[in-house]
Amino acid sequence: MNSELKRLRWQCRRGAKELDAVLCRYLDGSYIKAGSSEQRLFLQLLALEDDQLLAYFFAHATPETEGLKQLVSKIRSTFMD
Repeated sequence: MNSELKRLRWQCRRGAKELDAVLCRYLDGSYIKAGSSEQRLFLQLLALEDDQLLAYFFAHATPETEGLKQLVSKIRSTFMD
């Protein structure tokens, strides 16, 4: 695993195990295959606070920007599979 993925894996570790599971599953299954714009959006997600991420993934709140909305939707559907 290269150093960037190790750094991202560390950033995926959150206070809530549910967030760890969601974020790490995306990192393992989709991040590498994603285009550079989607990877940048994922980095934006990782910069958000846990309470905001919990709302996006488990309370069906939606981000304001269209790109983040689409990525959150993709991650939700990936996690629910």
